[in-house]
Amino acid sequence: MAEFKHYPVMLNECLDALNIKEDGIYLDCTVGGAGHSAEIAKRLTAGKLLCLDKDIEAIQSSKERLKSFKNVMFYHCDFKEFKKAMEFYKLTNFDGILIDLGVSSHQIDSKERGFSYMQNARLDMRMNKEQDLSAFEVVNEYSQKELEKIFFDYGQETFSKRIAENIVLAREDKPIETTFELVDIIDRSVPKKVRYKKGHSAKKIFQALRIEVNSELINLYETLIDLTESLNSKGRLVVLTFHSLEDKIVKDAFKFLSTDCICPPNFPVCVCGHKRQANLVNKKPILASEKEQAENSRSHSAKLRILEKI
Repeated sequence: MAEFKHYPVMLNECLDALNIKEDGIYLDCTVGGAGHSAEIAKRLTAGKLLCLDKDIEAIQSSKERLKSFKNVMFYHCDFKEFKKAMEFYKLTNFDGILIDLGVSSHQIDSKERGFSYMQNARLDMRMNKEQDLSAFEVVNEYSQKELEKIFFDYGQETFSKRIAENIVLAREDKPIETTFELVDIIDRSVPKKVRYKKGHSAKKIFQALRIEVNSELINLYETLIDLTESLNSKGRLVVLTFHSLEDKIVKDAFKFLSTDCICPPNFPVCVCGHKRQANLVNKKPILASEKEQAENSRSHSAKLRILEKI
């Protein structure tokens, strides 16, 4: 198996945000290449670290990288199913939880995974290779209206309708099997004058397909609420986002969790009875330093938000 490479974005900022106690219990929801987890584990003595990932290659690679740490546990699942892992290891609450919502360097750089519009491979994009749905099924089996909605909602693509139309036309002759076949259709669908104005013409469509295939935004809000409930008092939930759609969900969830009354502003008195569960540690998201952005292009869009349970 190829080495599972991952460059941890805002590593020091994440470690500071977690406010790690050496005897604390921590959860890394998306272990990836264990870049963040390795540094968390180094700071623990009597504490424990639970690592999750839906990508079995990430779990296998991280086990190897962290094998010298006896206080690290692993569980193969989507972090939205974190309660299964808690039950398996008989854990109750955490002192800190980290979620890195970015795609790992390994997944993008592994040609055969089909995540990249820069490398030709079979359309795939599955983070969990055991699931049935891949980008191939989405592109070849979804209706034109379904494709258009995905491209517009998840990719915020201006030319969603035209791209969806041309995909449906192309697949009448033969299935669209590879990333480059799809890129060619996208290129032909976007006017030349705007084709590379804001990055690669296929970037938004590939993002939209990846989000759909991996259900990245489904139940994210509810999971953030559940994760906060599983924190000890003064425990922290630390979330790294990489595009505006997921960041808005995190921002909205954090606002709900850190607000007392959620009644409409025109209500004369509170009738909801809602009580905040946590406080915002940073009201505005933390961004990667100029130095990090220069060294790692994937940190450009990263935003770090921190919540501390009351």
